[in-house]
Amino acid sequence: MPLVLDIVTPEKKIFSGAVDNIYLPGVDGEMGILPSHAGLVTALKPGELRYLHEGKVEMLAIGSGFAEVTGTKVIVLTDSALGEAEIDEEHVEAAIQRANVKLASIDHNLDAEEVAYLQGIIARSTAALLFKRKH
Repeated sequence: MPLVLDIVTPEKKIFSGAVDNIYLPGVDGEMGILPSHAGLVTALKPGELRYLHEGKVEMLAIGSGFAEVTGTKVIVLTDSALGEAEIDEEHVEAAIQRANVKLASIDHNLDAEEVAYLQGIIARSTAALLFKRKH
């Protein structure tokens, strides 16, 4: 029985189709999903998502999000999902540097929401950069 994978970002559905397996960057470490996997909902951290589709391993750098797993379907909701060709190293490095500069120059009156936003940019951008350099 095939496993159906849906990968969705706020902008669009990135992928929907039958896959043989999925590897997700869970907050507690990488997890593998096969058909008939026990149901669960888990948080995802920025990192590499891999899946086997029609005999070929497909890979994406994803941001944070959630995955819902049933025995026959996995739905990944993430704030970003990029293939290797979509990642511009210079642009990503510049985004990391800008966020780090802003965090370093923060006065103590900055709200927690802005700090979390900047930390999210750094985590997502670092994961994309590592993914690009790995592949």
